Amino acid sequence: MNKIKTIFIGTAEFGLPAFKALINDSDFEIVLTITQPDKPIGRKQTIASSPIKIAAEKNNITVLQPEYILGIKEKISRLLPDLIIVAAYAQIIPEEILNLPKYGCLNLHASLLPKYRGAAIIQAAILNGDDKTGLTVIKMDKGLDTGPILAQTTVNINNEDTAGTLYNKLAEASAGFLIDTIKKYLAGKIAPKEQNSSQASYAKELTKSDGLIDWPKPALNLEKFIRAMNPWPMAWTWWEGKQVKIIRAQSQIIEINSYRPGKTFKYNNGLAVQCGKDALIIKDLQLEGKNALTSEEFLRGHENFIGSILG
Repeated sequence: MNKIKTIFIGTAEFGLPAFKALINDSDFEIVLTITQPDKPIGRKQTIASSPIKIAAEKNNITVLQPEYILGIKEKISRLLPDLIIVAAYAQIIPEEILNLPKYGCLNLHASLLPKYRGAAIIQAAILNGDDKTGLTVIKMDKGLDTGPILAQTTVNINNEDTAGTLYNKLAEASAGFLIDTIKKYLAGKIAPKEQNSSQASYAKELTKSDGLIDWPKPALNLEKFIRAMNPWPMAWTWWEGKQVKIIRAQSQIIEINSYRPGKTFKYNNGLAVQCGKDALIIKDLQLEGKNALTSEEFLRGHENFIGSILG
């Protein structure tokens, strides 16, 4: 059969396994990659390319980086693509682009739609205590993650998973799943199924301020919160006018309710913080401008941390 003329649209590292699988599959011809413009990152604001751009250039695939994708509509149209695949692009694809490919635009989404449309979908699954999440391939329409579903696969969430580890699990599961779904769809073996919008939920994009810990909440909720905020924006709190990141807490909470929420105390030679209900044992933390430390290391240098009220 003829190769499937495919355009891949993506930015984040999440899309890399799927992108590489498409490159390496002889049934596909990647005629163009579209990714976000290079951006400054880190404290030094070094200009960096997206992981997708780097992979495309290594494979001699043409890359375009429009500020707004509608500006390259004509260039896309001239390529006469059979298919467009979108994965973690971080920009809405307008309907004029969605209508260009012969078989439409397919989106690889890191949740079990219609649950968790939007941005912080991996974090939402941990925050809500879900025992599983997954991947969905939809045929895109003009709505935000509202298109009909082609296929889904589940990924388990364990009680040690952070947003970072779950992100990696989902990315690793995506390659074979996406390729299999595309081929079944193009062969007419999949009938797109409309989403039940009454079951939809949304997860907004996170900002740094969303990581601020609300100590009056129950320890059970805050343990999930700490995992969900890792690696971005990280859970953090105030101590003596400085930000302290709480990198990791013990998954097992302790039934202590003797102090006001936010108060730190010693527990089995380690560090604990009283929450609105029960307390959390803190395993790793980081004072702003300093390196991350275990709680034992941290307390050796900051003995006055014990007995503080975090805010």
